[in-house]
Amino acid sequence: MPVTYVLVHGAWHSGQCWAKVVPRLGASGRPVFAPTLTGYGESRHLLEPGTGLRTHTADVVRLLVEEDLRDVVLVGHSYAGMVISAVANEVPDRIARLVYLDAMVPEHGESALDALPAARGMLGEGWRVPPPAEPFGLFGVTDPADVAWLRTMLSDQAVRCLTEPVAMDHPALAAILRTHVHCVPKPEGVEPRPVPALQPNGEPSDVRELVSGHDCMITVPDELAALLLDVGDLHAPVPVGAGR
Repeated sequence: MPVTYVLVHGAWHSGQCWAKVVPRLGASGRPVFAPTLTGYGESRHLLEPGTGLRTHTADVVRLLVEEDLRDVVLVGHSYAGMVISAVANEVPDRIARLVYLDAMVPEHGESALDALPAARGMLGEGWRVPPPAEPFGLFGVTDPADVAWLRTMLSDQAVRCLTEPVAMDHPALAAILRTHVHCVPKPEGVEPRPVPALQPNGEPSDVRELVSGHDCMITVPDELAALLLDVGDLHAPVPVGAGR
């Protein structure tokens, strides 16, 4: 059975940010879903102080259950590394692989602020966190047309998304394979959390790089789609008689 891709956007974005990648993955014949999390994009009017990691975890779990998705390659960009970790903890039997796409990689009980301490500098006095300004630019997107398009989908996020701890204590979670994708080169002062040499299941870690700004789904969609297809191929069934 072919894998299904579920692409989860990061903070301030919406599911629309995957628009260049979805058709490239879909051309392989594999199902692709790119939901917008509560409080972002077309649902920005639903943002409230209580919107947090649990809200977004429930969004994705609901999608997987209602669509009865299994053998899922669950891709989380940036903040969504928190989301996919929590989702896998709730429905590990539906997940084939987690892909941390230039993403936060938490441990059990950590918040986004623990996984990325630099994010503390984004907090103000209110409960809303607006998209960051310079010096990081618009998430590494420089093409004027892409910048204009990206600005149409950006919106605030709630502080609770950054402070709510993630649960990663399900015994089956350690068996799920993981791929870590780092966008390089990094802006000065930004360093990803080191990836251990071994995955929780004891296998060597799968760490890859993309030459791109942070929003690689916008800047290098062909390269990202090729990488995700390669990851999906790792779960393809072996044809009968192969290798004989």
